[in-house]
Amino acid sequence: MQAVQETRFQLPGQKSFYRGKVRDLYYLQNDLIVMVASDRISAFDRILPRPIPYKGQVLNQVARHFLEATRDIVPNWVLAYPDERTALGHLCTPYKIEMVIRGYLAGHAWREYRDGKRVISGVPMPDGMNEGDPFPKAIITPATKAEEGHDEDISREEIISQGLVAPEEYARLEKYTRALFQRGSEMARQRGLILVDTKYEFGKKDGKIYLIDEIHTPDSSRYYLKEGYEERQKRGERQKQLSKEFVREWLMEHGFQGLEGQQMPELPDAFVKQVSQRYIELYEKITGKKFQAVEPDLKRSEAAIRQSIKEYQ
Repeated sequence: MQAVQETRFQLPGQKSFYRGKVRDLYYLQNDLIVMVASDRISAFDRILPRPIPYKGQVLNQVARHFLEATRDIVPNWVLAYPDERTALGHLCTPYKIEMVIRGYLAGHAWREYRDGKRVISGVPMPDGMNEGDPFPKAIITPATKAEEGHDEDISREEIISQGLVAPEEYARLEKYTRALFQRGSEMARQRGLILVDTKYEFGKKDGKIYLIDEIHTPDSSRYYLKEGYEERQKRGERQKQLSKEFVREWLMEHGFQGLEGQQMPELPDAFVKQVSQRYIELYEKITGKKFQAVEPDLKRSEAAIRQSIKEYQ
């Protein structure tokens, strides 16, 4: 199985280029941007040494599935999908925060809770909860967006006092976040899944707020399998999930949590294949569609992107 570690396109009207943790971003004239989902994978804010075949295709197509299904809630940045791992759209000025919303106690919130903390991003968490328990009401726990290193929890009050987002705009971001999470949760339930937590990123262009980046993908979200959820909670068992958390757990089992001085373990072939299969499983589970794997062909991709750019420049 081939995988795309990186791209090096030269596109019409290209002004600059940025390589993120998992995406290659091409900034074009006329406030356009091309976002290519590579097969890189990150955990604990570190890029793992080996790419995961088909991961970029899965992320792009899952994001497309949900972006198209939520345009009635909030406009999003995408204008076109030139190929299976690429999106072209509006270049927006991003807000410097991520809107994290949690319906259940899991992941980072659970680790904080397990260590005795009962407040995250300024939001109190009830006593007596176990990992995987639902919150009485989904909580919004924003985080700062770090270009390097770890994102940091930040409260609503800190966001406003630091001038990161104006109060009236932050209220709109919260409203959009809850509406998107409700839609994503409903769509997940229809597919036998529970949307546990996720994050959204927003930006502005010409005074208008847009939903940017991906949504409801296994890189940005956590899903539990609905079947057997109640029984597992009652027995105190770990929930079966479709997310990137199992990658983090594998790394922790091999002595890595992204901390200073820790050595990233080598990824064996069997594990890389397992991760690829997990991503494909999530795509099929959440969309109800059969995954049509497309072997990467960067020359074909660049030609498709160039053709798409012509329509919008």
